[in-house]
Amino acid sequence: MGSATTHALAASTAALHAAKGVDLAVASQLFDAARTVGGSSHLASALADASTPSAARTKVVSDVFGPVFAATTVSLLDTVVEQRWSSAGDLVDGIEELAVRAASVAASDVDLEGELFRFLQTVTANPELELALGSRAGDASAKGALVSTLLAGRASEATVLVVSSLVRQPSGRRARGLLERAIRIVASQNRRTVATVVAAAPLSDAQVDRLRIALSQRYDTEVSINTVIDPSITGGLRVQIADDIIDASISSRLADLRQRLAG
Repeated sequence: MGSATTHALAASTAALHAAKGVDLAVASQLFDAARTVGGSSHLASALADASTPSAARTKVVSDVFGPVFAATTVSLLDTVVEQRWSSAGDLVDGIEELAVRAASVAASDVDLEGELFRFLQTVTANPELELALGSRAGDASAKGALVSTLLAGRASEATVLVVSSLVRQPSGRRARGLLERAIRIVASQNRRTVATVVAAAPLSDAQVDRLRIALSQRYDTEVSINTVIDPSITGGLRVQIADDIIDASISSRLADLRQRLAG
């Protein structure tokens, strides 16, 4: 991610924090905007062209989205296109990230992060489902409808919106990658860092709490725990936070021992 995009994301996120009336309708419109801009290389290039005066770029936003989107949505899109982005693709990703953040704001009383993680586990455990959601040949609307059917009665409206919107425009990304990114965005919106913990057996609530406290102290930020059960690690834990991996699994220790004996 270029420095221009980093600053642009920060400015867009700040605008979201300051905005009034952010609801799921606004989040849905931001997802629609990301699909529209992402589906038109001409429009994406025009909105990301830093050589064009910002007033001209916001005029494009007004012309394209003003007649159908809420004022809050248009204002947020204005802020997005006023920024300097490292590429047109980054601008599209930025609108999509803003949409996920807006859904998190609108669903503050919902465990959006947890619901997304549970669906991620479902996708990971079902290769055929991941293939169906990530296929380039599949119809975008059909993918969204499939997600809505799968999550009906099992997840909140916010989760259905986020997942169904993301799979409609994968842009070459696998479904699990889309979900993992969305989870990180939601955690960031709630000022948390996500830790994926792989264990051989389910952890008790007390164990999760102790681990969360220990990791929060180590990384000096609130940490959210997502647990994956994998009997193949035999025992112990494997923890991943961003690019950091703490491997204290028995399988890892045995592999290390075998290497030493062989060497």
